[in-house]
Amino acid sequence: MNDADVSRQIQQMVRFIRQEAEEKANEISVSAEEEFNIEKLQLVEAEKRKIRQDYERKEKQVEVRRKIEYSMQLNAARIKVLQAQDDLVNSMKESASKELLRDSENSKSYKKLLKDLIFQSLLRLKEPSVLLRCRECDCKLVESVLEEAKQQYAEKAKVHPPKVTIDEKVYLPPPPNKREVHGPFCSIGVVLASEDGKIVFENTLDARLEVVFRQKLPEIRKLLYGKIAA
Repeated sequence: MNDADVSRQIQQMVRFIRQEAEEKANEISVSAEEEFNIEKLQLVEAEKRKIRQDYERKEKQVEVRRKIEYSMQLNAARIKVLQAQDDLVNSMKESASKELLRDSENSKSYKKLLKDLIFQSLLRLKEPSVLLRCRECDCKLVESVLEEAKQQYAEKAKVHPPKVTIDEKVYLPPPPNKREVHGPFCSIGVVLASEDGKIVFENTLDARLEVVFRQKLPEIRKLLYGKIAA
C-alpha cells in the first residue's frame, strides 16, 4: 500500500468520524431541545395552576366578604325593623297608660276603682293584718273607701274584717309628670303586703298593663305585622 492509498483511507476515516460526531451532536441537540420544551411546558403549566389557584382564592375571599357584607346589611335592616316594631308597640302601651290616667280625672269612678283594687288585693292576700301602700295624693281617698272595701272582703271571704294599716312613711311614686318623663311614676293603684312582708301584691294599673302587654305581645305583634313578626 503506497502513500496515496494510506492517505485516502485516513481521509475516509476522518470523514466517517466527523459524520458520526455530527450525527451524535444532532441527536444531543434534538434531545436537549425536547427536554427544554418539556421543562418549559411544565413550568408554564405550573405557573398556570398557580395563577388559577390564586384567582380561585381571591374569588373565594371576594365571595366571603360579599356574604359578610350582605349578612351585616340584612342584620342592620332587621334591627331597624324590630326597633320600629318595638317603638310602635311601646307607643301603644304609652297610649294605653294615658287612657288609664283619664280614670283618675273622674273622682266618682276613680273612688270606686280604688275601692275595688283594695278589695281585690285583700282577696288575693287573705291575711288578717296587712300594710297598704298608695300614692301620697290618694291617702285621703283610700281612707274614705277602706272600711267599705274591708267589709266587702269580710262578707265575700266569710271572715272578720282584716286590720289594714296605711303606710304613711313610704308612698308609691306620684302620677306621671311631663317635666320628669323618665322618672318613676304610678298611674293608679295600691300595693298590699302581709304584716311580715313576705307576701306582696302589686295591684296598680301600671303593673296590670305590663302583665297584659307581656302576655298579649305575640298576639299584638301578629295583628300589627302578620306571621313574620309572630
